[in-house]
Amino acid sequence: MHRDSGISLSFAASLLLAGMLAACDDGSNGVETGSAAGSAGVGETISIAADTTPSPMTSPDLSDANILALLDHAHDTDSSAGALASIKATNPRVKRFARMMMADHHRLRKQGADLAKKLGVAPQPTPDDPITPLALQGMDALMAAAKGLDFDRAYIRYEMAAHRTVLDLADQAQDAAGNAELKALIEQARPLIESHLKQAQALEQELGAPA
Repeated sequence: MHRDSGISLSFAASLLLAGMLAACDDGSNGVETGSAAGSAGVGETISIAADTTPSPMTSPDLSDANILALLDHAHDTDSSAGALASIKATNPRVKRFARMMMADHHRLRKQGADLAKKLGVAPQPTPDDPITPLALQGMDALMAAAKGLDFDRAYIRYEMAAHRTVLDLADQAQDAAGNAELKALIEQARPLIESHLKQAQALEQELGAPA
């Protein structure tokens, strides 16, 4: 489970935004740029983003307060996206998935808040905190996507990109965390996040590639 803890937060966040905006541009415009664009998975989107993003600077070591803040932001963003999709999605399975995202990430967020209170640690965003502004831009893009199948596809592709990025951040946080209970919380949440990703991948296959 150990990965390179030198992954920068700004780099991970840029991958998340690239996945969100690529998905939502496809949905909101209702126009495909060819079969390659229609069939490209989020993994390919992330690969392209990694190729075109400047080499990231090494991020400072994360404190437990930083980690708690980042996890809180990640769960809040995914819960908010789920709330939007529960209204705007039209596919019943996508709606159910969105409601599950709301419930699961709300619960994970509460677990983090409860632990922070127990430890007497006030969550502290990193000085540059790239997660929140980029997530807000992604939510704006989802809100602009056309309701219907285009939105459903955009939302699911967003969820795939988001959960891949959160898994990377979780690995970095797992390495950096100093408190044993915080490490355990991250480790316990990881299988659920992986399950979300697998379910999103299955939904992407069910929705099919745009004609």
